[in-house]
Amino acid sequence: MHSTDIAHARTPEPATGDRRRWFALAIVMTAAFMDLVDVTIVNIAVPSIQRDEGATFSQIQWITAGYALAFAAGLVTGGRLGDIHGRKRVFLVGIGGFTVASALCGLAVNPEMLVASRILQGAMAALMVPQVLSIVHATFPAHERGKVFGLFGAIVGLGAVSGPLLGALLTEGNLFGLEWRPIFLINLPVGVAALVLGSRFITESKAPRALKLDLPGVALVTLALLMLLYPLTRGRQLGWPVWGYVSMAGALVVFAALVAYERAKGARDGSPLIELSLFRVKSFAAGIAVQTVFGVGLGVFFLVWTLYMQIGLGWSALRAGLTGVPFSVAVSVAAGMSVQQLVPRFGRKVLQAGALVMAAGVLIYLAEAERYGLGITSWQMALPLVVMGAGMGLIVAPLTDAVLSEVPREHAGSASGLINTVQQMGHALGLGLVSVVFFGVIDERLAPAEVGPAFVDGFTHALSWVAAVLGAIFLLMFALPKRPAQHVEGAADAEEAPVAGEKEPELVP
Repeated sequence: MHSTDIAHARTPEPATGDRRRWFALAIVMTAAFMDLVDVTIVNIAVPSIQRDEGATFSQIQWITAGYALAFAAGLVTGGRLGDIHGRKRVFLVGIGGFTVASALCGLAVNPEMLVASRILQGAMAALMVPQVLSIVHATFPAHERGKVFGLFGAIVGLGAVSGPLLGALLTEGNLFGLEWRPIFLINLPVGVAALVLGSRFITESKAPRALKLDLPGVALVTLALLMLLYPLTRGRQLGWPVWGYVSMAGALVVFAALVAYERAKGARDGSPLIELSLFRVKSFAAGIAVQTVFGVGLGVFFLVWTLYMQIGLGWSALRAGLTGVPFSVAVSVAAGMSVQQLVPRFGRKVLQAGALVMAAGVLIYLAEAERYGLGITSWQMALPLVVMGAGMGLIVAPLTDAVLSEVPREHAGSASGLINTVQQMGHALGLGLVSVVFFGVIDERLAPAEVGPAFVDGFTHALSWVAAVLGAIFLLMFALPKRPAQHVEGAADAEEAPVAGEKEPELVP
């Protein structure tokens, strides 16, 4: 999950008799769970935030996209900082900052403060989350890591189910008259407990050789992302000004400059932010494309889905949260089956089947939304959501293994960090595209009677885009290896399998 080579992340094998390591595991798993739930819990509360704070559509997008952007831009840097300054130290700084940012979100007095606090929260998560894998490697011997990373599958399912439900219960409950604010304030006791216990039970570890932080690389990545995403989220509201198109075109120039700089940096001192040689591996390059496009699709769907149910159909946050339970259960069940039973037998075909099944679920949903309009019920949504969830489960669990299978062992850590980073970038890009594929077909000023039909139309329009994205993912998957090459000489072998396992919590929104 971090930016350094897996070889550098290794420390001498820890002793198995120290019970403190299980406390350390519980603490870092809690941090990963906090990050996962924080994305899903906010989506369900978005309409309440818009109603109570008078936020514009653009600000609503930035409440979610700002977090994803800061998280994506900081992931690789966060991992490198942990290797340089100590993973325990950076983890504690991250979780402390995440807790403070959560308090600022909960106490926000206007939409601008909430957006700024969410960006800070994403940046702190980028310090916190990459340390999880490194701390596990430093704390657990190799023969225990398989069991440890198996727990992440449970965390994915639990986070997917509990995030929307918890968000709905906290929003509907209106605790102490605080409306939506408890969805952020709930992080405070959890964060403080993790901070206190983490300082006591987590063992410190660093990279065995001195590393340097690539600050120009960090600046170029962040600048390119902002130049691309800011015009996308603000463009419609501002009437698509010329500077927006110039900025998006300029982002491509900055990305090209980043590639040139990283190539020179790697030749000069061997410590670039991004290991460009990885892109010569066909399966990795294809996997990066799949992860990016998949992130775009998920970013579009989940925000639009929430707005459709709560603003378009007028449902409560609790009803919307409960409606999503079949989807979450299907993701968890299919993910477990794909890794344990299907991929060992059928390889890449399982992932491609997942893309087609998920696309079929989207098309069923589109047909039902058009057929029933404002009269659609939660039960009528159950079938397409189960089909979509099953398809997503077939993809998310084995995808990282497939992408990493042909990557040289010494670059497994760097590759793993890049996979998660581009997936988060794709998610942020998808959130930006909501202004085009959803709000782009909705008039800015609607009479109350027009809101429902307009949001149904916007939802079906967005679903057609998501189906097209899944079709593109199916085609891109032909470049993945037919089977994960677990025993290819020089590839990341079974000892590094936990690297892939680390990706799953961030993939399910």
